[in-house]
Amino acid sequence: MADRLTGTFEAQRDRLRAVAHRVLGSHADAEDVVQEAWLRLSRQDAASIDNLDGWLTTVVGRISLDVLRARRARPEAAYDEVVVTVDDGPEADAELADSVGLALLVVLESLGPNERLAFVLHDLFAVPFEEIGRILGKSVGATKMLASRARRKVRTPSGPPTAGHSQREVVQAFLTAARDGDFEQLLRVLDPDVRLTVDTPDGVVVVLGATNVAAGARIGAAAGGQEILVGGLPGVVAWHADGTPMSVVAFTIAGGRITGIAAVADPARLASMDLPEPPETVGGGR
Repeated sequence: MADRLTGTFEAQRDRLRAVAHRVLGSHADAEDVVQEAWLRLSRQDAASIDNLDGWLTTVVGRISLDVLRARRARPEAAYDEVVVTVDDGPEADAELADSVGLALLVVLESLGPNERLAFVLHDLFAVPFEEIGRILGKSVGATKMLASRARRKVRTPSGPPTAGHSQREVVQAFLTAARDGDFEQLLRVLDPDVRLTVDTPDGVVVVLGATNVAAGARIGAAAGGQEILVGGLPGVVAWHADGTPMSVVAFTIAGGRITGIAAVADPARLASMDLPEPPETVGGGR
């Protein structure tokens, strides 16, 4: 019986990890959640569980919700390991979730815990509202409203749906100041509570606050890159001399200031992204 239970859980592991990762945006947290789900299952009488897939989804959802709520209670720990781009992740039934791009993950960070869970479980993994309602302790109607509200925020993030001229000017001012080392100008274009996340080969680096971002911004190489849109957000992509991508950066702007910067500098992550071709001036006229 134990062997069968282990085999059943392992068959679900990739899907459960994908659910936790999309809810939490962190590989490490997702692994911890899945491991905790296994521990809880191992203490259960499996014969009493009618729908093991649904039971596991519910448990992973509840644990993930606890993690999200704990982050809100302890802001200093909220961005311990924020993931800002699509990873290699499971395929199969999580294929849709793996198509989530940088811009969506940036927007997901702005959702409340209940909204985020409802949106991810229903819209990305097709979990019925009845099951989500049981996780949240809410009625089906209230759960549908949470998902609907989250959906509106995701589809219509604060600010224009595409980067306008004024937003691009703010980004250019920041990149120029970063390139020139103009600390005062950086402070002028950064929101006091700006959050910078940099996805590197060694892990995710998070910097909070305008002074810290201005003092230690790690995206200077993007100053000479090409302007792009990242899901409607103004962004920049930069390449190495051999034509391979160096970094992709997306900026969130409100009130004429940069409130969020999400950068990807991990070659493995960059290789999985659909990026434009480098200009002919890169890589010796490729």
